[in-house]
Amino acid sequence: MPTALQSSKCIILCQILSNCYRPIQLLRYDSKRKEIFVIAGEQGTIEITIFEGGNWRYDVTTT
Repeated sequence: MPTALQSSKCIILCQILSNCYRPIQLLRYDSKRKEIFVIAGEQGTIEITIFEGGNWRYDVTTT
């Protein structure tokens, strides 16, 4: 299960993506790595990883 910090950060980041009209393509919790992974954007160009402590990292890829 995700931690409370991960859960709240996930909701905040998904709301920001939604406010910017970015579709969320994938939202997954990896129980082995204890990370939430989000892929968003029209072409899946935004990748967000939310770590156990609530910290997060993003990558933007261009095609």
